[in-house]
Parts: sequence; structure tokens; C-alpha cells
Amino acid sequence: MFKGLDRNDIRLMLVVALVTLAAPLILNPFPADSAWAQFNAGYPDLMQRFVIYGIFAIGFNILFGLTGYLSFGHAAFLGVGSYAAVWMFKLLSMNVVPAVLAAMAIAGLFSLAIGWISLRRTGIYFSILTLAFAQMSYNLAYSVLTPITNGETGLQISINDPRVLDRAFGTAASDSVPYPDFFGLQMNDTASFEFFGRVFQFSVGYYFAAMLFLAAFYLALRLFRSPFGLMLRGVKTNQSRLEYTGINPRPYTLAAFVISGVYAGLAGGLLAAMDPLAGAERMQWTASGEVVLMTILGGVGTLLGPVLGAGFIKYFENILSKINDQILHQWFAFLPDGMEDFMVTLVSPFVGKGWHLTLGVLFMLVVIFLPGGLVEGFQRIGRLLARLVGRGRKPVSDDDKGGA
Repeated sequence: MFKGLDRNDIRLMLVVALVTLAAPLILNPFPADSAWAQFNAGYPDLMQRFVIYGIFAIGFNILFGLTGYLSFGHAAFLGVGSYAAVWMFKLLSMNVVPAVLAAMAIAGLFSLAIGWISLRRTGIYFSILTLAFAQMSYNLAYSVLTPITNGETGLQISINDPRVLDRAFGTAASDSVPYPDFFGLQMNDTASFEFFGRVFQFSVGYYFAAMLFLAAFYLALRLFRSPFGLMLRGVKTNQSRLEYTGINPRPYTLAAFVISGVYAGLAGGLLAAMDPLAGAERMQWTASGEVVLMTILGGVGTLLGPVLGAGFIKYFENILSKINDQILHQWFAFLPDGMEDFMVTLVSPFVGKGWHLTLGVLFMLVVIFLPGGLVEGFQRIGRLLARLVGRGRKPVSDDDKGGA
């Protein structure tokens, strides 16, 4: 299973798996009645977004991080995957397995078509082509292909959908709108456990997405260490020199583009499994820009970087955006009235609806001081700790030995 991976890779994989599986415990560090409970992120909806957008960013990094081709249209594959998954829920079954497989297949075919055309150009021209295709896809989904996408309302399931497999096996619901499931286990099923007076939630939907995330991370790890991955790095380093050696780089870049599109389709299918609704807004250029930010913020070309970037942005989006003036007044209630109002006025533009401002400032600081992203920051901290530990281990002199 770990053939071709060194000890560091195996250790990294095991750490990622441990953190992912223990996320409901790790992401809930503060008691529910604590003033810091606002910053807990261990609830199922947010944890699913962490791993789903982690898959999306990992796939994007395979293209951008390894080949250097910057795509501004990857949200098109995310949206196509969502539409394909919802159609599987409507036509075949509420089981998430056919939906996820269809999302990956359709997104892969769609990325093959777009990549075949876009990869005829490089640099900024490639980026503009992918952006154009994504915007065309958005407009088609929003206003032209309404029989397929249901336009601005979005595609959603209903009681009267055929669902031929569910009806054939007698599992179709008739009195209410069904919810996606995994062989009978509904994605929104949650088990609550109490540890040391604390209640933690373990969701079926999260662990299903987490298993696929770990599989996606493992495949990306193998790809990074494979001869194919080295060839992609060669494309990024000097494509012209590669062509001079008689190697045609286009099949490799097209394969990377399709693999990246399949990852995006998987993420789109999982979003539909979490919430069986597909809308054109998932294909907007802002969604494509978001995955670019995730990858750059975490660390381009690294394995953990896109995952860290995705978690960082989704945390800010879901935690800071919910902090309103009422919560701020609770935080600064210990101050005199005038100072309390001043602090609320000072902080409020950076939270709530203004969370983008905080993200922008942090992104600017990372780009200026940590060009390698969050991964570089953790590496610097690790080296600093190693130096401190090394200084603490003062070698014992001969005089000290004699004195002892």
C-alpha cells in the first residue's frame, strides 16, 4: 500500500488520517458555555466543508502546483459535479455512491473537453481561456440550459422524482422529500457522545466525506512521488527544454488537467450529498478564485498547503462571519461603556459581513512575509523549536563530569 513512499510520507499520511478522524474532538476545544465557544468548528456542516474543499484544493494543486498552469475556471467542474450528483439522486437512487461516481465521470469528461482546447495556450492566455469557459458554463447553467439546471432557482430533488433503483428495491420514500444516504445511513445522521462532561457530534456525512478525502490525499501523495509527477514538475521548471529532448508535454498536462477536474467533480458531488441542491453560483468566477486563494495561502506545490488553505478560508467564512455586534458587546462588556462602544466600533468592520477584510489582510501578510504559504510558516516554527531544544541540550563538559 505504501510502496514508493518514504518514512516521512508514511508519517505524514498517518498524521493526516489521525487528525481527520479525530476532528470532532480536536475542533471543539472550548466548552459550550465558554465565551470562546464561538470559535469551535467541530460541528458536522463545517467539518464537511473542510474536507470537501480540501479535496477541491488538492485537485487544483495537482494542476497548478505541479505544472504551473493557473486555471481560473475550476469552479465549472465543481458545478458540473454537483449537477450530475443531483440528477443521480433524481433519476436513480438517493444512495450517494452512484451520485459521487457520476459526478467524477461527468466532470472528468467536461475537463477533458475544456483542457483539450485550453492547453493549446500557456501562461496568461491559458488562464483567460479557462476563465472564459467557466463563465460560459455559468451563463449556460443560469439561463440557457434551464431544463437541465433549473436556472437561477437551482436543481433540487422532489418527492415525484423517478428514482428507479430505489423504487425497484422498495426503498423510495413517498410521504416526504428523501435525503441522501449511504446504504441506509443518512448523510445527516449524527451520533452524540459525552466525554468528561463535553458533548461531541460524530456525523455519517462527515466521515463519508473524510474517507474520500483521505483516499484523495493518498492518491495525490502517490502522484507527487511518481515518475508522472516528476514529469509534471519538469513541465513547470522548463517546458521548452523538455520539448527539446523530444518529449511532448501536452499529454501529461492534459492528464493533470483531467485529474484535477475529477477531484473538483468529486468535491461537487460531495457538496450535493451534504445538501442535495445544485445552483449556478457554484460555477461563478469567485468560486474559482477562492480555490486559487486556498492553494496560494496554504502553499503552492505542497501536499498539505491546499488543505490548510481550504480549512483556513472556510473557518473564517463560517466562524468570523457569524460574529455580530451583540457578540462583540459580550466580549467587551468588562470595559467602561464608552470604551466598550469604541472597541465594538473598531472591531466590527473586520467580522460579520466584513470577514473578507480580515481575510484580505491576512492573505496580504502571508504573501509578503510567507511566500511559501502557511506550510512555510509551520516549517519556520518547527526549525525555531528545534533550535531552542538544541540549545537546551547543553553538552556536558569534562569538568562537569568530574564534579559529578
